[in-house]
Amino acid sequence: MRAEIENTVEQIEKSLKLLAQRLDWETAQHRLEEFNARVEDPNLWDDPAAAQKLMRDRQMLVDAIETYTSIKQDLSDNVEMIELGEMESDKEVVVDAENALKSLAEKASKKELEALLDGEADGNDTFLEINSGAGGTESCDWASMLARMYVRWAEQHGYEVELQSEQPGEEAGIKSAAYKISGPNAYGWLKSESGVHRLVRISPFDSAAKRHTSFCSVWVYPVVDDNIEIEINPADIRIDTYRSSGAGGQHVNTTDSAVRITHAPTGIVVTSSEKSQHQNRDIAMKALKSRLYQLELDKRNEAINAAHEAKGDAGWGNQIRSYVLQPYQMVKDLRTGHETSDTKGVLDGDLDPFMAATLAQNVSGKSRADARAE
Repeated sequence: MRAEIENTVEQIEKSLKLLAQRLDWETAQHRLEEFNARVEDPNLWDDPAAAQKLMRDRQMLVDAIETYTSIKQDLSDNVEMIELGEMESDKEVVVDAENALKSLAEKASKKELEALLDGEADGNDTFLEINSGAGGTESCDWASMLARMYVRWAEQHGYEVELQSEQPGEEAGIKSAAYKISGPNAYGWLKSESGVHRLVRISPFDSAAKRHTSFCSVWVYPVVDDNIEIEINPADIRIDTYRSSGAGGQHVNTTDSAVRITHAPTGIVVTSSEKSQHQNRDIAMKALKSRLYQLELDKRNEAINAAHEAKGDAGWGNQIRSYVLQPYQMVKDLRTGHETSDTKGVLDGDLDPFMAATLAQNVSGKSRADARAE
């Protein structure tokens, strides 16, 4: 077996070792049996929220077991095929198996990263907020570009996207938008996107075609489970209602149905602008609880807290990533150094390499190398 392929096999084996460690392979089957027994309980759906959580946790365990066993079996099969091909001098069989191992190494590496999503709320759904910063109309347009980018990323991963609120810009784009993104590990993946994002391009709003720099801030925080108790003193919040913006004509919103909740002790402001005021109060309160829960998580995790505090104002000196469209094409993450010239791909939602680089560098206080060395 060639040295290159031996290295590939070694990398897959390291990924498998980490997967087994994160899965706690020795107890995995026993835990699955316990889940299966609870699923058969005829009283399970008496509490729909608890039942849904149980089903989701069970499915995550099933998926993790299947992933581990599949990668391990594919590794064994392809190594066996290479050895057999070499014995029979069948180069075609060897080449096919080697290519399969290279693809398997990429899959194992990705699953390894997912296994590192072991933070307290990494498996949760997430809220994502985008706010325009320095740059006026240009910044509002940049905010709408970022919103499109994240929605595309989420949809490509099969996540459900719900627009919670949106404030249009005065001339173009949006001043702010808030989304709820639902799916496995949604918060774990997107949390690395919190920070200031910088755009450099020839402005379509400048008749002189000059290059402009604009900024937007992105804030990501987990959707908290209803079972998590977050105490909110009614005296600490102010609830305002206002008229939702929407389409004109027969669809114009003529009632003050949108809701804004301000939490005085922290200064947190959350909004929701669906059609029903009752629904908006519920959504906004959940969002506020999630923000407060995020603050508590930050206190427990100094690394995450420092990252959020370093986000700073949406302006010069605080950016985590730069998107340069002129005079050259480049997207570069300033935390990890990861970069690409495929700016169109990134703005169309190809964010996985950036998220993976950040996750590999520092997730749950560990780099990938540290996790492997445990």
